Amino acid sequence: MSFELIKKVNDAQKKTSVVDVHSGDTVRVHQKIKEGAKERIQIFEGVVIRTDRKESHTSRITVRKIASGVGVEKSFLLHSPLVEKIEIVRRSKVRRNYLSFLRNRSGKSARLKGLNFDREGVNTLAEAPIEEQVAAVEPVAEVIEDTAEAKAE
Repeated sequence: MSFELIKKVNDAQKKTSVVDVHSGDTVRVHQKIKEGAKERIQIFEGVVIRTDRKESHTSRITVRKIASGVGVEKSFLLHSPLVEKIEIVRRSKVRRNYLSFLRNRSGKSARLKGLNFDREGVNTLAEAPIEEQVAAVEPVAEVIEDTAEAKAE
């Protein structure tokens, strides 16, 4: 398999628009949870302590919150179909990408200095037109058909 084929498949799996999340942001992640035949949305709110591979289809954020006095961390793939939406609640001034020092702190020492930001402007996503979404999927389907024909011969 060529690198171009892999790149086309990866680009087809990406969401068209994702909120630009930084370390230090307090976010609300709406995640789909399947329980048997039922499906519901669960909200996980906490501080983003890490962002990984922002430009990739495997971009990931790690969110930390304190639940009943215990620190809980969850990692979310930004382009996953299980992540419904990410909403930025608060933005803070930080000078590093990985805020691992917050794990050892509690109370006032765990606070981050807040920044003023346009909450509505940051959380609104510009959806790509349906024609662009279809155009992104069509080349992948053609390449998959070509490889299937080549294997059959």
